[in-house]
Amino acid sequence: MNALTFKDFATDQEVRWCPGCGDYAILKSVHKALAEGGSVPEKTVFVSGIGCSSRLPYYVNTYGFHTIHGRAPAFATGVKLANPELEVWVVTGDGDGLSIGGNHLLHTLRRNIDLNILLFNNEIYGLTKGQYSPTSRPGTHSPTSPAGSVEAPLAPGQFAIGAGATFFARCVDIDQKTMPSLFNEAKNHKGSSFVEILQNCIVYNKDVFDDVAAKKTAADTQIHVRHGEPLLYGADNDKGLRLNTKSLSLETVTLGVDGVTLDDIQIHDETNPTLALLLANLHLPTAMGVILRTERAAFDDSYWSIRTHERRQKVKQLLRTGNMLDRRPK
Repeated sequence: MNALTFKDFATDQEVRWCPGCGDYAILKSVHKALAEGGSVPEKTVFVSGIGCSSRLPYYVNTYGFHTIHGRAPAFATGVKLANPELEVWVVTGDGDGLSIGGNHLLHTLRRNIDLNILLFNNEIYGLTKGQYSPTSRPGTHSPTSPAGSVEAPLAPGQFAIGAGATFFARCVDIDQKTMPSLFNEAKNHKGSSFVEILQNCIVYNKDVFDDVAAKKTAADTQIHVRHGEPLLYGADNDKGLRLNTKSLSLETVTLGVDGVTLDDIQIHDETNPTLALLLANLHLPTAMGVILRTERAAFDDSYWSIRTHERRQKVKQLLRTGNMLDRRPK
């Protein structure tokens, strides 16, 4: 069998997003990631909820479910438990995943189910015409906050790590070089993988991430973290992050200024949840890449390791009879 290319994962469906939407770039990266990662269409499933991002399953040549608002993690959990051999992706947005779907997402991460979760964060409700979302910044003007939002925004990274996620990564929609490999790192992680994608909604929240994503300043506003390497950034790689042990915070420093040397720069340890939380909460520079990656038993493995034969027989019986009343193993 010939190796598949990204074109093999595209469908004949007309892609329907607003011209210039960041979702186009993410879709292209998904196609590339699937091809480069050796995914098999008939063994891959994309599950989404409601929102602009949730149209993605139509545009990927795999199995797919376009489900109901906020419930994609619940459907995906059922798919993974029914057939653990499937590669299951969840596509959601900041509104779909962190508002009505927050409870489902929390418990998915807590259980560490082997799902690959892509959260498109544009800090707004796009499909329903620009209402403010859980991640919208204070002062956001929208149809539901005409005088400016007064709510404190929810930080996806803080949410994920607090819920017990074993993998958290972040990228920006215009970074075509990084996204495919980052998606495959998420796929190769055993357990719940959560990737936040900073995505531009060109109609209702245009350039909201311009302070982070603009190419002309990205070297100074983004820090690409790599396990075991010093946390350096800047056009000349002369800026870095130093751990302030008194305030337990990360502070920006410049090599050669005030006696700062490379030995003062914090080394990235993706297995350290405390460091991951500090990095996830940084704004400028904003951390990109794999911020947290730890190991813990995946829920689906644990589920099927207990009386595997009895469970499989019971599932077959339920499918044959439709009797969902008595679920006790015989």
